[in-house]
Amino acid sequence: MSVVLIPYCDLRHKGIPYSKPHLWRLERAGKFPKRVPIGPSRYGYVETEIDAYLDALVAARDVAHESPDKPTGSHAR
Repeated sequence: MSVVLIPYCDLRHKGIPYSKPHLWRLERAGKFPKRVPIGPSRYGYVETEIDAYLDALVAARDVAHESPDKPTGSHAR
């Protein structure tokens, strides 16, 4: 299996609009996939890891919508 690295600028095409400093903070906190150094001051992101990150966001959203956190509006009187 070959690994596909995508540059920072292509993250926006995947729906990730964050700045580099914000991504680095998320990365340090373990909340975003780690960069891969590809040259002096150049980094890429493993595309499958970015896709898995996005899939996890969608799954978390779906779980949040399934759990009844809020009342449905019908109150017993």
